[in-house]
Amino acid sequence: MKRSFVRRFAVGAAVVGTALAAMFGSVATASADVPPGTLGTVTLNPATGLDTTAGVATTSAGCPDTSDAYNMYVFGSGAWSGGFIVTTTTSVNFSTTSAFPIAMGLSMKDIAIDHATTITPGRYDLVAQCVDSFTLDVKGTFTQAIYFTDATHYQSTDPAAPVTTTTALSVSPASPVTAGAPVTLTATVTPASAGGTVQFKDGAANLGNPVAVNNGTAALTTSALTAGSHSLTAVFTGGSPNVSGSTSSAVTYQVNAPVATPTTTALSVTPSGTATQYTSVTLNASVSPAGAAGSIQFTDGGANLGNPVALAGGTASFTSATLSVGAHTFTAKFVPVNSAAYLASESAGVPLTVTAFAGVATSENITTTVTAGELLISVANSNVTLPSPVMLPDASMLQTAGNLNPVTVTDTRAGNPGWNVSGQATDFGDGASHAINAGNLGWTPSIVDKLAAQNITAGPAVNPAAAIAPGTAAPAGVGLAGSRTLATAAANGGNGTAHLTAGLSLNVPTSAVAGTYTSVLTLTAI
Repeated sequence: MKRSFVRRFAVGAAVVGTALAAMFGSVATASADVPPGTLGTVTLNPATGLDTTAGVATTSAGCPDTSDAYNMYVFGSGAWSGGFIVTTTTSVNFSTTSAFPIAMGLSMKDIAIDHATTITPGRYDLVAQCVDSFTLDVKGTFTQAIYFTDATHYQSTDPAAPVTTTTALSVSPASPVTAGAPVTLTATVTPASAGGTVQFKDGAANLGNPVAVNNGTAALTTSALTAGSHSLTAVFTGGSPNVSGSTSSAVTYQVNAPVATPTTTALSVTPSGTATQYTSVTLNASVSPAGAAGSIQFTDGGANLGNPVALAGGTASFTSATLSVGAHTFTAKFVPVNSAAYLASESAGVPLTVTAFAGVATSENITTTVTAGELLISVANSNVTLPSPVMLPDASMLQTAGNLNPVTVTDTRAGNPGWNVSGQATDFGDGASHAINAGNLGWTPSIVDKLAAQNITAGPAVNPAAAIAPGTAAPAGVGLAGSRTLATAAANGGNGTAHLTAGLSLNVPTSAVAGTYTSVLTLTAI
């Protein structure tokens, strides 16, 4: 029996070669010359694999009852054009009534090695033949094309075949959403194997850059959709010329404007109730919810206190040591960064009464001697002596001038609240019944010296009255009969020692009788 089989196989092999030549002729390229199977197709499993894979090809139907066995060949271009045996003639799993599996006896790599050739990218055709096992006459064929995309990888679909695609778009979460919320657009491309990119669109405008398709899907998340109705689409562009593009149906998506969150603002003042002038007073504001971003504008009786203070952790504070004497009512106004996200709010008013600081005072005596026909001023010790007044050419008045002895101001108080030095003069008197109105005395304040850290400003110049008579009120802002500012130190700029002075000028009526006149200039620092 064994002898008989070997003999039949040897004869069969010669017949197969003849039959294939008669069936296919001279095969130049598998993709052009191998005809479809006369009986149907074979389906290779796995559909994709490596050159080392020896898969199973299943026929689409049974063989004719005139056959009792099968074999399988592979054809391709070049050295493969004449066909190489894949599975030798056998009747294992053979059927004439239904589809049956054919195991590949050799892998493509094995076949290439056995025939001293190589695998090149392109099409290869598997041909399963139903044969008479004795004569090896071919009674019908099943065929299947496979495609090597490189020397080692194959697939059962033609990579160059036209691919028609469809694209569907889904958007989550479902609309409506609030502007600023993240929205995810997901495109599903069919078939999933189609490579390319998806450009998401809002109407005609692009949303971001094209997104690569991975396993049939591409997604984009955006928070940039504005309030209103949007028409969203996904436009697929194939990654190769044979892959057609497609556009999804439009998805109507509603985005609502955000509703601003109400806020509340609370204010506390330390110390509370009352405070002495120059005491540091701190205003503390808190805003809820704590996540509200913005700033606090502190006010005193409706007037702003400084610039807005940015919130940090929902709180902001302001400190001042220069509040004026009297009643104050403070508020804190919350100003949101984004008024569409948070509403503004204002605290209730918090009262505080600032009481006066007593301060300190000193004085200098200023004298002058009026002689017959001219005005004289003398000076002795710590007194300021002005030269005798001299009559003007138009004989309208007498005039004299000099300098105030330097005034020393030293401030060592905690809190560095600043200070103010003012001066007010009494009428000049000769000890009898004669006087020179203090409104006729003026000055021009100046700073002799100060520390670099001090912030001191000299007071404005005060003009003398035009030799007004005793008892006459000087015009507003004229003369030293009223309190006038010599110099002012700003808050945080007064600590240390500074020296002040002023140029003095005195107008004397021509009616003044001869004599020595003295005025007391009282200087007060607070």
